[in-house]
Amino acid sequence: MGMIESDTILLAGMLIAMGAGALSFLSPCVLPIFPAYMSYITGISVKELQGSKSSGMARRLLIHSIFFLFGISIVLLSLGASATFIGQWAQQLLIGDSGLFIQRIAGVFIIVMGLFIGGWINLPSLMKERRFTYSKKPAGYAGTFFIGLGFAAGWTPCIGPIFGSILFLAVSNPGQGIFYTLMYVIGFALPFLLLTFFIGKTRWIVRYSGVIMKMGAVLMIVMGIVLFFGLMPRISGFLLDLIQDTWLVRLG
Repeated sequence: MGMIESDTILLAGMLIAMGAGALSFLSPCVLPIFPAYMSYITGISVKELQGSKSSGMARRLLIHSIFFLFGISIVLLSLGASATFIGQWAQQLLIGDSGLFIQRIAGVFIIVMGLFIGGWINLPSLMKERRFTYSKKPAGYAGTFFIGLGFAAGWTPCIGPIFGSILFLAVSNPGQGIFYTLMYVIGFALPFLLLTFFIGKTRWIVRYSGVIMKMGAVLMIVMGIVLFFGLMPRISGFLLDLIQDTWLVRLG
């Protein structure tokens, strides 16, 4: 496999991971409670958050959001690093450098999670929420950081399967695993920060969250099939040839 083709595979995987992060945020498990979460960590009522905001309130929202996401990022990146290590160890122990066996396991897992996210199969064990809850929020930005840690360390019906798929992707591609996790975090953080200033618009997005989840589920299933059959190098090669042919036509 050439260096350019390998870079194409890495880029494709990173974009998929980033999309998975955005899908996690837009899921029915997170987006509908987003205003309540922001109200809890900032101490500002939901009604005030959904109204017009002063510059001071906007700055307060932004700083709390950054600390919350920092807490989430530490947990997720730690899990991603662990998955990368497990993938490297498993490849050396079981199958050398090929990685095909682990890729197939990851493909099956991602397909099953896609079917679950789309609502086409039911897995009761994943429907139980296991999140840390606080009866009273710890004070200040440090408290927001610890709530982010608790949020990421928990398991919700939507975030768990999606992030679990990214971890399996990291295990099956240990050389790029940490990059996939980082892009997942970025994909989750970007819409979070954006909607911090447009909380009043979340109702409109929630209305279509079911459609968004089904579209994401289909992409997850397709990704699982690609991994299972080891088609990523062929797809990246096809895209690379297409790009090269396009440039040759333009230059000609």
